[in-house]
Amino acid sequence: MTMRRTPWWQYVIAALAGCLLGVGVAKLSDSLQFDMLGAPVAVSVVMLVMGLVVLALAIQVRTYARTDPKKRTRRLDPERAVNTLILSKALGLAAAFLLGWYGVQLVVALPHGEAPYYASAIRECAIAASVSLIDMIIGIISEWFCQLPPDEGPENPKMKERQRKRRQLVRSGVARRS
Repeated sequence: MTMRRTPWWQYVIAALAGCLLGVGVAKLSDSLQFDMLGAPVAVSVVMLVMGLVVLALAIQVRTYARTDPKKRTRRLDPERAVNTLILSKALGLAAAFLLGWYGVQLVVALPHGEAPYYASAIRECAIAASVSLIDMIIGIISEWFCQLPPDEGPENPKMKERQRKRRQLVRSGVARRS
């Protein structure tokens, strides 16, 4: 199974989707007179902790991948490496979506900044958008950290070349004997 890096445009699409949904919810909340602005600081703290956990897992995968196979003291479970990669991708895309969401909420609340409710919403959205940006960057870096070098399995280009040369030697040896 080959996993590819998440293309840059997927992050842009996720952020735009967050923006569009944020605008829709802002318009809906204005018409219903029900505000959904802001995010408690606890949400931002949890988001940041989750990002740091994913980064720590990705650093472990990178350390294992960069260590010489002869000097490794323990084996890394391949399933754990794949799960870390999936978490990194999910973190990056979800954080891009939330960056768009909180960014739109921030823009919507800015004109009403003199009201105490909107002032706290602006502060909360600014914190949440900043943490979302940090998490998106952590997700992108963690995904990069999870790139493993190709193993020496049958699909490795080096192994294919060795097999091709072996076959040529066998054919030339058979041709000389006859």
